[in-house]
Amino acid sequence: MTDRAPWEKEPPPPTPVQQAEARAERAETRAEKLADKAEAAAIRRRWITLGEVLAVLAVAISGLTLWNSWSERTHSEAEKSAADAKASAKSMRLVLKAELAKDKASLTLAPADMTQTIQSQTIFFPTKLDVSPVETTGDARIEAGWFASAAKKGDPPHDRNLKVPIAITTRFVNGDGALGQLSALYHLGYRVEGRLFGSSVELTGLSLIGSVVEKDAQKRIDALTK
Repeated sequence: MTDRAPWEKEPPPPTPVQQAEARAERAETRAEKLADKAEAAAIRRRWITLGEVLAVLAVAISGLTLWNSWSERTHSEAEKSAADAKASAKSMRLVLKAELAKDKASLTLAPADMTQTIQSQTIFFPTKLDVSPVETTGDARIEAGWFASAAKKGDPPHDRNLKVPIAITTRFVNGDGALGQLSALYHLGYRVEGRLFGSSVELTGLSLIGSVVEKDAQKRIDALTK
């Protein structure tokens, strides 16, 4: 037992009420501490969740940016490819124009597109005319003399305007130096003038029927003459 001064008195023991209040105060303090810890944990969780959301948004935005860039690049490349293909297809087209000679004995052929140059041609006639295909090189033309005998054969001399289907395969060079080849069907117009001592044949013009594959050209013009 500790020695005390005469004037010091030993404090009385706490009453049951005081003990209960002290326990309640300690319990309240513990509860407050737990609540503070829970709130702090909740705040941390909220910050973690917000950070995760921001990270996901950043990844999503980055992904959208990359996709948009890829999409624009792909679209641009597709447009360029389409434009190139269109230009290439256009350059492979050939439209012939025919100029009738003053004596009407021949037609001079040339591309409507002045950037194109004809290299050579093969002209096919119907089989019933018994005229072999004619090859020209550099001098694109059709001459009445190639089929005049066959055109005058069989009919008595008299004037008549006629036409015969022919096929022309043209090998040409484009303005960019690319080689092209195109086959097409045409109607060749001509006039037979009957004379006492024989008939004469004059050409009148050329009109396009449509395109054709070269290997089918002879068959197609033969079908048109039946």
